[in-house]
Amino acid sequence: MYLTIKETADYLSIEEGTVRALVLQGRIRSIFDGETYLINQEQFTTHFEQLEKYKKMLEDYLNEPIPEDIDVKDED
Repeated sequence: MYLTIKETADYLSIEEGTVRALVLQGRIRSIFDGETYLINQEQFTTHFEQLEKYKKMLEDYLNEPIPEDIDVKDED
């Protein structure tokens, strides 16, 4: 499914100007039909999958219990 720049900005929850800049920089693949840029929505699937993966990893890390402190004697 193809989206316009405005629809893509809504889909990604970022500003329209940012999406336009990323399209012009070539960081978001798009097709220019003579009037508007059309952006394939499927190119963001991997991005969202990886984002969920990193959120899960961070959540697991933060939920890991703090290990017991080893009783270390000061040798000074």
